[in-house]
Amino acid sequence: MDKNLFKEPRSSEELRWISGEERKELHTPIFDVMRVERKSRDGSKRGAFVKLHTTDWIVVIPWFRDEEGVPRFIMEQQYRHGNDRVTWEFPGGLVDEGEESLHAAKRELLEETGLKGDITFLGEVCPNAAFMDNRQNFYLAENLTLVSAQDLDENEEIDVFTIPVEEAVEKMGTGIFDNGTMMMALGYFLRYAESHPYLREKRRG
Repeated sequence: MDKNLFKEPRSSEELRWISGEERKELHTPIFDVMRVERKSRDGSKRGAFVKLHTTDWIVVIPWFRDEEGVPRFIMEQQYRHGNDRVTWEFPGGLVDEGEESLHAAKRELLEETGLKGDITFLGEVCPNAAFMDNRQNFYLAENLTLVSAQDLDENEEIDVFTIPVEEAVEKMGTGIFDNGTMMMALGYFLRYAESHPYLREKRRG
């Protein structure tokens, strides 16, 4: 196919719509449903759009190497109300109001697994730009130490277990690994691992 069949994209500012009135339609414990009036830059298109306003989220990828030299993740098994299924996930949660995402990452890791470690920021992304306005932040946790028992919220039930990195890479996005946010997390991990290959290499002795 000839690449010249397609035009160069317009600048971001040319495509950015102009926002008008914004009002809250519904408040829930985890997000607000907002109605926003917007029109295209040239005024030819306009409408009322729905967006979800919510706090930022974090996901922490706990990594360690076992006694046989195999790189492993620490993951969680829990029931999710949205899809009415049990899923395997990395630790994660909401960033509290006024809280830094790094602090939230350390807090959630400790609360859900009892672990502390060295935390590295991997990146952030909008989890669904079509209708959400928050950010999803991803962190890697290494040099882990188990320092306490779990300290879960009232309605949380979380089993903590370990899995080889390569098994998680192979199965993520299928079966019990049915969580799109974890696919995002794994994508950031794999990109980071390209320049830090020890994260996937098995070592002997």
